[in-house]
Amino acid sequence: MAASIAVILPAAGRSTRFGGREKKPFVSLEGRPVWLRAAELFWSRDDVTRLYLVVAPEDRETFRSRFAHLIAFANAEVVDGGPERPDSVAHALERIPTDVSYVAIHDAVRPLTPHSVIDAVFAAALRHGAAIPALPVADTLKQVEQQRIKSTVPRHGLYQAQTPQVFRRDWLVQAYAQRAQLQQPITDDAQLVEAIGHPVMIVPGSPLNFKITTPEDLELAEAIIKLRATKKSPSRLGFHDEAQW
Repeated sequence: MAASIAVILPAAGRSTRFGGREKKPFVSLEGRPVWLRAAELFWSRDDVTRLYLVVAPEDRETFRSRFAHLIAFANAEVVDGGPERPDSVAHALERIPTDVSYVAIHDAVRPLTPHSVIDAVFAAALRHGAAIPALPVADTLKQVEQQRIKSTVPRHGLYQAQTPQVFRRDWLVQAYAQRAQLQQPITDDAQLVEAIGHPVMIVPGSPLNFKITTPEDLELAEAIIKLRATKKSPSRLGFHDEAQW
């Protein structure tokens, strides 16, 4: 029997670096909200059986009123977020039925993830139990204190983590149950799975798989979508082929 995968899209952040009155996941990106473009990456996949959108409680009613038809079209369940991202993911994780084998967590503000990356990380997770996409760090890294460089950090073996991050459901449930024991800030879900001793594999990520964090990121995403629109190959979603980008 094929594995079933539930996808969690956290969209409950405060968007402090984005500016403006509208939060990043809800802003329009070439005619469709950013969260919808992220959701579109998954809802047509045969192996994805459930989709959870996590929004801040104060945004719930506005989100439902603005996007009710799109939520229904995506066959998604809206879940209240928590004070921090791990709390939001934990809330969604509690809603996932026990017969779901794997859980994928994808930032709702990564709308341009190539399908080839998703295919690769899903396949790796099914083989190994846990996998994430990542890019080797290309730039020189500096350790800085009070705007003064203290040292240069060797970048050999350093990778920039991306999403979707995919895990066996039982591993992720165990990791979240023990997250209070981790005596450091939690920055991604793989960190929790690593902490309980399970190996997490990587697959090649993509420079296009960036988070929309600033208005400049949104402008870049718009430019990429416009450029993609000049391509003629239809994708599995009926828009344009992203596999080679």
